[in-house]
Amino acid sequence: MATGLKVVRTLPSLRRALEPYREAGERIALVPTMGALHRGHMALVREAQRRSKRVVVSIFVNPAQFAPHEDFVSYPRSFQADIKALRAAKVDIVWAPPVEVMYPDGFATRIALEGPAKAGLEDNFRPHFFGGVATVVVKLFTQVLPDIALFGQKDYQQLRVVTQLAKDLDLPVKVIGAPTVREPDGLALSSRNVYLSAAERAVAPMLHRVLEGCAARIKSGEKIERVLNVARIEIDVAGFALEYLEARHALTLAPVTSPSDGPVRLLVAAKLGKTRLIDNVAV
Repeated sequence: MATGLKVVRTLPSLRRALEPYREAGERIALVPTMGALHRGHMALVREAQRRSKRVVVSIFVNPAQFAPHEDFVSYPRSFQADIKALRAAKVDIVWAPPVEVMYPDGFATRIALEGPAKAGLEDNFRPHFFGGVATVVVKLFTQVLPDIALFGQKDYQQLRVVTQLAKDLDLPVKVIGAPTVREPDGLALSSRNVYLSAAERAVAPMLHRVLEGCAARIKSGEKIERVLNVARIEIDVAGFALEYLEARHALTLAPVTSPSDGPVRLLVAAKLGKTRLIDNVAV
């Protein structure tokens, strides 16, 4: 069998590339990305390789999840560097469809979401987002038909939405969340970190430090709402424009008032200058 990275851009090419793996009964993993790959993405690739024989990485900047005022046109793109990194990592297939393949003329289907997609977190500030994510994820799952799919925990609400989506639609794929990869100072890796100025980059790790401090105080018995109120002030004073800082049930994303309400996840989103940062930690 031919070896080496295959870069495919059409559905017939994708199916031909996958066919030998299926005939051999090999386990296939999918790592969905929008490119601009960093160490967080490569950690997902390594975990996918640990869990499966074959790995497909999709690279598709999905217009359906960007609102008109968001950064679709300026979103970081580094396709050749991404391919070089994936080849070095011994990935099997890169699925890189153009927009007209993913959304051909006449495409008219959308997915209506409830549950964790309507938790009052990202959906309050990006109401279009999860509909676009769900549409492209279902398409990727049906195109690749992976046994497992790897998503990072940094986008925690997205992970819960995709997990629920696969369960509700009986999709034959196991969704796996991998831990957030961070810089040494705690900043969660993100393709959008390139937007930060030098001064903003120095401030950005404070968001994670506040989350860790909140988790420690809640574990020690302090009231959740009091801890979060103090932290919201800290974040504001540091120069962030806070969108939300919430304590939620780690599975349902329902609001919680004490650790006894279930496993607790703290989630935050804030803008620093023009850059929107999100993060989360377990309590």
